[in-house]
Amino acid sequence: MLFYKLWRSFVKEVLLLKRDIGGIVIIFVMPLLLIVTITLIQDSTFKNLEGSKIPIIFIDNDKSEVSKNIKQELENSKTFQLLTNYNEKSAQEAVFGGDYQMAIVIPKNLTKDINSNIDSKVQTIVSSFGLEENPDKTQLKAIKAKDIHLYFDPATNIGFKNNVMNAVNKMVFEIENKKIYKAFQDQLGTTENLEENKNLISFKEITPKKEGMDVMPNSVQHNVPAWALFAIFFIVVPLSINLVKEKSQGTSVRVRVGPTPYYVHILGKTFTYLIICVIQFLLMVAVGVYLFPYMDLPKFDITGKMLPMLVVTIFAGLAAIGFGVLLGTMAKTQEQSAPFGATSVVVLAAVGGIWVPVFLMPEFMQNIAKFSPMNWGLNAYYDIILRNSGIGSIAKELIFLFLFYIAMIVISLFYERKQNAV
Repeated sequence: MLFYKLWRSFVKEVLLLKRDIGGIVIIFVMPLLLIVTITLIQDSTFKNLEGSKIPIIFIDNDKSEVSKNIKQELENSKTFQLLTNYNEKSAQEAVFGGDYQMAIVIPKNLTKDINSNIDSKVQTIVSSFGLEENPDKTQLKAIKAKDIHLYFDPATNIGFKNNVMNAVNKMVFEIENKKIYKAFQDQLGTTENLEENKNLISFKEITPKKEGMDVMPNSVQHNVPAWALFAIFFIVVPLSINLVKEKSQGTSVRVRVGPTPYYVHILGKTFTYLIICVIQFLLMVAVGVYLFPYMDLPKFDITGKMLPMLVVTIFAGLAAIGFGVLLGTMAKTQEQSAPFGATSVVVLAAVGGIWVPVFLMPEFMQNIAKFSPMNWGLNAYYDIILRNSGIGSIAKELIFLFLFYIAMIVISLFYERKQNAV
């Protein structure tokens, strides 16, 4: 008998949704448009940034080995487009006027002075070991350090400045190292390549892999779970509206005075919208797997991951349904439930890392993000997609989502009982 009442409640919810074409569009079509649009924008932006070049002014007053090496390194970086038709004064005016982000000015005699300075120091070191007698004192005079002038637009980001200065320092350092090794070879009269084993320590990036497959994140791996979560939580809007309609049309009164317990009514809504959440997620996955490759986007890999992702979807759907039931129970009019529901979902998405990754947020916002159910769901999806985790590894997030659902439903039931007692 209980299952029959639950079935009738489920049928009632389906009929309500069939009468609300706008709600159906919001539930299914809007998330699909969002995921396609946002993924295309992000992926194309990434490709554009990867392939574009920043125009900078390069002035070579040295016109010798060191300056040519620096120029070649800058051109090989595929990041900068070098503009050379400037002098230092006009370059300074152009950069400070905001026409270009930066200018690099190589001083005169840079190569000559570096060679002289290195030769002087090498001779001093060699003579200190008694390998060379009576060194020419005139050659041991140190040359004053040369400055490479870097002009930056005052509006340039500090991170960009630091990156450029570090890159230039690294280039000069490597050039000086090569020259020092060469000078020692000349002084010692050896043909052995002293430069061969100079890097005793290097960095090797290690990323998690499963069965030889690369699992580094890309735009599709981020957007499919992120916007699936956004779609799941957006059912708050039609769900809360339907609850408000039932109150305004007297349906909720008939439910309360009937023989069917009120919690069966809530369970009927839960099962109905849970099925909708699963369908939403499957549509998102279908777009990632079948449509994105035809749009020159990476294919969404679901190999061995579909079952745990469906489990996360079910628990995330429960959290969204609980929030929608609470909102619909407390709201008195559709004008209250609809805008508040949409706004709250947007806020939860922003706080939960759907748009901006949590690690880029200020520390204060990172702490707040830990309380967002969207963040729990997103972390669970990431663990499965990027870290190849199983159900056991995401148990904490699943428990949080389920407890959130229980808390929302309990508060709704108490609020409903209190209102009816008045």
